[in-house]
Amino acid sequence: MSGIWLAIAGIIIFALGYKYYSKFIAEKIYRLDPNYVTPAHKYEDGVDFVPTNKFVLWGHHFTSVAGAAPIVGPAIAVYWGWLPAILWVLLGTVFAAGVHDFGTLVLSVRNKGQSMGTLASKLIGERAKKLFLFIILLLVLMVNAVFAWVIANLFISFPASVVSVFIQIPLAIWIGYSVYKKKGSMLLPSVVALAVMYLAAIVASYVPVLQIDLVKYFGGEGATTFMGASATSMAFFVWIIVLMVYVYIASTLPVWKLLQPRDYINSHQLLVGLGLLYLGLLFTNPQVTAPVSNAQADISWFPLLFITIACGAISGFHGLVSSGTTSKQLNNEKEARFVGYLGAVGEGALALIAIIAVITFFPTAGEFSATYSSFTEASGAGLTVFIQGAAQLATGLGIPSVVASTIVSVIIVSFAATTLDSSVRLMRYIISELGTEYNFKPLTKAHVATTAAVVSSAALTLIPQGPKGFGSGGYLLWPLFGTSNQLLAGISLLLISIWLKRLGRNYWPTLIPMLFIMFMTLWAMIDQVITEWAPWAAGSDWLLFSFGAIILVFTIWILLTAASALLNGKDNNIEKSA
Repeated sequence: MSGIWLAIAGIIIFALGYKYYSKFIAEKIYRLDPNYVTPAHKYEDGVDFVPTNKFVLWGHHFTSVAGAAPIVGPAIAVYWGWLPAILWVLLGTVFAAGVHDFGTLVLSVRNKGQSMGTLASKLIGERAKKLFLFIILLLVLMVNAVFAWVIANLFISFPASVVSVFIQIPLAIWIGYSVYKKKGSMLLPSVVALAVMYLAAIVASYVPVLQIDLVKYFGGEGATTFMGASATSMAFFVWIIVLMVYVYIASTLPVWKLLQPRDYINSHQLLVGLGLLYLGLLFTNPQVTAPVSNAQADISWFPLLFITIACGAISGFHGLVSSGTTSKQLNNEKEARFVGYLGAVGEGALALIAIIAVITFFPTAGEFSATYSSFTEASGAGLTVFIQGAAQLATGLGIPSVVASTIVSVIIVSFAATTLDSSVRLMRYIISELGTEYNFKPLTKAHVATTAAVVSSAALTLIPQGPKGFGSGGYLLWPLFGTSNQLLAGISLLLISIWLKRLGRNYWPTLIPMLFIMFMTLWAMIDQVITEWAPWAAGSDWLLFSFGAIILVFTIWILLTAASALLNGKDNNIEKSA
């Protein structure tokens, strides 16, 4: 079977979902009003509240939500076979992610551009808000650990990508200066920056001196270094420290100096990456060699599939972006459908091509099965297999394989770094808000909150893997990251449902995916916390058990509070804001 047919079928489903279902949601459920004065206009300050062209805003939103997760999750989930993974990506995007991302954006726009944490207070009470903030705090902490882990490992595996990634930083600063100080256009400088980055990637692919290979610097594979740690472990440690120093600086600088221009460059990288992969698929016409389903799987896909693929099907982190930054820049409420729902479709398209790249990479089914011999093996190999598979697709366009691998890794690192930047900044906001809530003034200071965010993220990422190595933290947290992400999405859908009910509207299009997500995720989390990670279990893990138990208790508490709110009468505060 050709991978092209899967791509065509997926694109058709995405297109129909956007054309018809999102239109139904926009007109009949959310009831968008083109005359409504959005927060971007009502509170315009030139800093956070800025009316923005819908295409620019879509690029910013898409870049912020489309990190490495819609690649990593699907690349792991094909372990159970390509059919379950693709079905969840397609149906999840159309009926869950699109509704969620679109809905959190509209709800925030209709409530002064406030975040989901603040809206939880208005909808289900102050205590629920504090619990919700703690869940969000733990989630972004795990996002920081997971994405820092991904970036460090990619730098180790593909050292030719390092120069290109780091050269983006001065280029982004130059663009920020050109646009905000000299009032120039951002489009041409960002295209030039992208060309410079890819030129650096091409040159570094062939010039060893430009490949920043820290493993080789520490003695090469198998060598031991400080206190018996391996060269790879020390390289990982150094990269994590470098990344944390960078995100500290990036998250405290004014957004126009670095983050906004970086986002704009990376929005073009997203389009370039999707174009390369889908065009490469068309020209190479690879055959699917992975099985439709894996009857020999050592762990059931039900319900783990629905947390392994979070981003790419539905992600609670998207709601934080929609209500945290995007809602403050929406020019016209009618454009919420384009930005919110189509942003989810864009990420679904990325997850779809990630699946196709993996399932068409192996020459035979036997080679696929050998690499994906267990869920643990799949988790460790997924991202590397995607990069190799994506590079194989890109070679169909005449790009040498060594260059294609470098460029694909540059694109993934850029996506992950964008999410890491946003997540650390968001974590600083949450720490500051908690400091205000509990009247602990030091945490309200930007540098104190940022230090707390960076140090805790680094510590979690650097949890040793055995006595002589660093770096299992991000890997170990992946299943808990997916679970927490889905729980957050379910809570956000529940908040939207409460809002719709109090307005007397049909809330079933948001309540049904909420019930599905909550059922699957709570099932998976209870099973993991009690039977896998608990101290009395054979595979006990204190880290996952502690984080999982806290999140599980807080979530059940919020759900009980929210269920009571859903059954109660109208809330005048919300009524007026709508």
